[in-house]
Amino acid sequence: MSESSAASSPEVTNGTGLHRFLRALGPAIIVASVVLGPGSILASSKVGAAYGFDMVWVLILAAGLMMGMTALGARLGVVLDGTLCDELTRRIGRPFAALIGLTVFLVCACFQFSNNLGVLAALEPWLTEGATASDSLLTTSNMILIGLNVAIIAFLFGSKKLYVPIERLMMLLVGLMILAFFGNFLFLIASGGAPAANSKASSGPPPQDALVSVLALIGTTFSIAGAFYQAYLVREKGWGMAEVKRGLVDSVAGISVLGIISLVIMLTAAISFYGRDVQLVSVSDVARQLEPLFGRSAVVLFSLGIFAGAFSSFMVNAMIGGAMMADGLGFGGRMDSMATKWFTTAALLLGMCVALFVPAGQRVGLVIFAQAMVVTGFPLLAASMLYLASARDLTGPRAVPTWMRNVAAVGLIVVLFSAGRLGYTIGVKLLASPKPEAAATEPEAAAAESEAAASEASDESSDED
Repeated sequence: MSESSAASSPEVTNGTGLHRFLRALGPAIIVASVVLGPGSILASSKVGAAYGFDMVWVLILAAGLMMGMTALGARLGVVLDGTLCDELTRRIGRPFAALIGLTVFLVCACFQFSNNLGVLAALEPWLTEGATASDSLLTTSNMILIGLNVAIIAFLFGSKKLYVPIERLMMLLVGLMILAFFGNFLFLIASGGAPAANSKASSGPPPQDALVSVLALIGTTFSIAGAFYQAYLVREKGWGMAEVKRGLVDSVAGISVLGIISLVIMLTAAISFYGRDVQLVSVSDVARQLEPLFGRSAVVLFSLGIFAGAFSSFMVNAMIGGAMMADGLGFGGRMDSMATKWFTTAALLLGMCVALFVPAGQRVGLVIFAQAMVVTGFPLLAASMLYLASARDLTGPRAVPTWMRNVAAVGLIVVLFSAGRLGYTIGVKLLASPKPEAAATEPEAAAAESEAAASEASDESSDED
C-alpha cells in the first residue's frame, strides 16, 4: 500500500533564521543520533588510542560518504510517489521489499540488547552496583532497563504524532553529546593534556584489534540503514519539491554534527591514550581510563555523552527496525501506524530480554546471526537506493543528480567490501568454536564491537552499540 506524498509542511517553510534552519535540520539530526551510539563512541576511542591523529582522514571520508547517501535518501523520499519499500514492491516485487524489511528488523532487534548495555555503562558512575552485580532480576540496573523500555513503549502508544517529539528529543540528546564531549575535550586541553600526548607510540604495528576498529569506525559513521531511513523521515516531516534542494545543505549540516562529535571523541582518546598500554573493550572503560589522568569530573562528563548517545540510538534504532518491517510487509512505514509501533515494541522487548536473561557467553550466537543478516541484507539497501536513484521515470526536476548516483555507487562498493570481510569473520567465528567462558568475559565489548562490525557491512545502527 502506497503512502501518498506529504504536502509541503508549514513547519519547514514558516519562520526565519536559526529557528527555520533547526526545523529543517531535524531528519538529518535523527539519523545522526542513531548512528552515534556506544559502538561508534567505542570505535572512535579505540582508533584514537591506537593511531593518535593519523586516522582522522578515515573519519572525514566516512562522514563524506554518509553526507552524500543521506542527501540521496532525502531526495528519494521527496521525488518518489511512495516509500522506498512501496517503490521496490511496485518495481521488483513484494518478496524483495519484505526481505529488506525483515533483515533490517532482525539486525536492529538483535543489536538492541547492546543499546541496553550501553545505557547501563553510561549510568555506571552513579550506580552503587555493577551491571552484573547480582543474579537476581531485581537489581537497580535491571529495574532501570525495564523502566526505560516500559516508558518508551508507553510513549509510542500514548503519542498520536510521534515525529515532532522525537525530533525535539533527538536534538536535545545531540546537544547533550556536544556539551559533554566538547566540554570534556576542552577540559583535557585546559588541564595540559595527558602525558601520553607527548609520548611516542609503542614500536611495531597497531594490534589487529585496532585495525578492525578502523573498519568499525567507517561502518559506524557510514550507515546505509540510517541513510535509507532518511527517505522516511523527510516524508514524516512533510517535505516537498520546495525543500528538496535545501535537503543537501541540511544533510551536510546534520551529518557534520555526527562527524565533528566523533572527531572530538577520537582526539580525546588520542591525547589521553596514544602511546599507552590501555585496554578499551567497552564504552565504560573509556570513561574509567580517563579518571586517573583527569579526575572524576571527566568521567562524569564523558558518561553524560555516552548516555545521550546510547539513549538516542536506543529509541531510533528500534523504530527503524519496526518501520522497515511494517513497510516491507505492506503496512506502511509511518511512525504513527500501529504496525510500526507493534514491531518497534517487539524490537525493544527482544533487546531487553536478551540483556536481562541471556548469559553473556550465549549472546555470541545471536550476534553472529545478526551479522549474517547484515551480510545478506545491507548491501541490498545500498543497491536498492542506487537502483531507485537511476529509475528512468525520474526526469526533469525529479531526476537524481549524477553526483548522487556516483556517491551511491562508491557507497555500494564500500558496503560490498565490508560485507565480504564480515562474512569471512563470521566463518572464522563459526569454525573457531570459542570456549563459553572466554566469550563471557566481554559482554558489553561483544555488543559494541558487534554493532560496529555489523555496521561495517553497510551499516547501521543500530543502533546501537
